[in-house]
Amino acid sequence: MQPNEVAEVLDRPYSRQLLARDLTRLAYVAKDGTPRTIPIAFTWNGTEIVMCTSTNAPKLASLRRNPAVALTIDTEVHPPKILLIRGTAELDTVDGIPQEYLQMNGTYQMTAEQRVAWEREVRSLYESMVRIVVTPTWAKLIDFEQTLPTAVEELARRRAEKGVTA
Repeated sequence: MQPNEVAEVLDRPYSRQLLARDLTRLAYVAKDGTPRTIPIAFTWNGTEIVMCTSTNAPKLASLRRNPAVALTIDTEVHPPKILLIRGTAELDTVDGIPQEYLQMNGTYQMTAEQRVAWEREVRSLYESMVRIVVTPTWAKLIDFEQTLPTAVEELARRRAEKGVTA
């Protein structure tokens, strides 16, 4: 997929809504060679997905060994809106708390007092963190209005070729 095609998919209204959500599912190859998917908070900076984790997180060794990742961001309503992204994870260790970590956790509903307490706890826990940065190299939006899963698109095309209507 060409970069301009990826950008076009990510610039669609539903994609922009999904990129403003709190959680993605990060898929990668675990240390034992099996696939792993985890929910993780993220932020979209306009060109990259940024996730943050502790420096001792087991996923880091796996991502260093094989940085190929896939992300799913979706809704919980019918029909679902699903954004699928693929890319390569780049790892960046930073001192203290990355601004993205504070930003991505800023949408959770907390009172002002809870927010202060949460941030104090975070700052006392992490001396440094790792930013997991993914630049999308492939993207697909499934909105069940204009786009469908590839297999369903194929079935609909076959049905139309037969002249069958729903």
